[in-house]
Amino acid sequence: MESIGVSTYILDLLVIGLLLLAVTLGSGWISRLPLSFALIYLVVGILLGPYGFSLIDLRPEAEFLERLTEFVVIVSLFSCGLKMNRPLNAFSWNSTVRLIGLLMPLSIFAVAAIGHWLLGLGWGAAVLMGGILAPTDPVLASEVQLAHTEDQDELRFGLTSEGGLNDALAFPFVYFGLHWIKDENLDNWFKQWVAVDLIWAIAAGVIMGIIVAKAVVWLGKRSQKRGAIDESMEDFIALGTILLTYSLTEVVNGYGFLAVFVAGIMVRRDYPDREKKASQLEFTERVERLMEIGTILLLGTLIRVEPVLRFAGPALLVAGLLIFVIRPLGAWVCTVGNRFHPTTRLLFGWFGIRGVGSLYYLSYAYGEGLENQAGEIIGWITYITIIISVVLHGVSATPMMNWYEKNVGESRLKKAD
Repeated sequence: MESIGVSTYILDLLVIGLLLLAVTLGSGWISRLPLSFALIYLVVGILLGPYGFSLIDLRPEAEFLERLTEFVVIVSLFSCGLKMNRPLNAFSWNSTVRLIGLLMPLSIFAVAAIGHWLLGLGWGAAVLMGGILAPTDPVLASEVQLAHTEDQDELRFGLTSEGGLNDALAFPFVYFGLHWIKDENLDNWFKQWVAVDLIWAIAAGVIMGIIVAKAVVWLGKRSQKRGAIDESMEDFIALGTILLTYSLTEVVNGYGFLAVFVAGIMVRRDYPDREKKASQLEFTERVERLMEIGTILLLGTLIRVEPVLRFAGPALLVAGLLIFVIRPLGAWVCTVGNRFHPTTRLLFGWFGIRGVGSLYYLSYAYGEGLENQAGEIIGWITYITIIISVVLHGVSATPMMNWYEKNVGESRLKKAD
């Protein structure tokens, strides 16, 4: 398509440039409104799609979408790791253990049960849908994440660490569903799944995250002593660490998502200069926010009226039960018997934000052969669930967190001496 001799590509750049300028100049106002940046990007994406100016036409199964969401997630996971400011023990990470060890598998199995018994999906497709919708999003959840590297707030820590871990630990369930779709005889692949996709891949992710991060920090220290690093280039160490960790872990068949999150934790613990750690966090957050714009814009362009209306029933059923029943009740049950404030427990249940992580897993599943009716219904349920989450959580995040910080949160602004 061309308009007045101008290519579609140039018009896309024009719109994106105007969007960046608008959200930047108006960021102070937007941050005070019950409105998220992601919601703005989504609306602009719809306008750029076939129901607006038809400037972007992308297929849901396009490999580009998988690679874009993959990159956004690994940058976000490293950023989450850099924010982890507690000792590495179960007591300090109590909320994380409960949200990951109890709530995540509970949510996956509940969604799978809905998919199988209420929507008629085979068990493989149902488990796959549960795995795709399992990750709470570390990209779109900036409003409810740790505010800075010394923030000790329990709600923010739990949501940030959960977003950092479950984007990686949902992978075994995604693989489980894909294996089951391809072969309904569990005896043919279950042992391999346990050995490779569960035990080896998780262990390799943790070990590679530690090794690569420590190696990069060691090299960084030696280079600084020799004055070999140009200060204007130092922030790119973070990006190099992300790419090295992810790629090397994938080479040995480990979970790169998990490795990148672990690497962020290790860099925070081992890097000697506090100012440089803060600089790396700021850099990765800026990259993350820039890539978030592109991802949510593309999600908006994927929306089509006919399939949305066709799959509205099952999508609203899954999204409604997940957002309003499964996550809140599951979070309340999983945090029983602890010192958590009741409001904190309620907000753990509400802020199960779905977004870019689910988009990545869906794109990955398409690349692995998910197709036909199961692929279509899982795809549109995922898209609609993300859109509902973007709207509901985007509108509610600012007022809820403002109220929480005034009445419950005690240590968001607590800085280390």
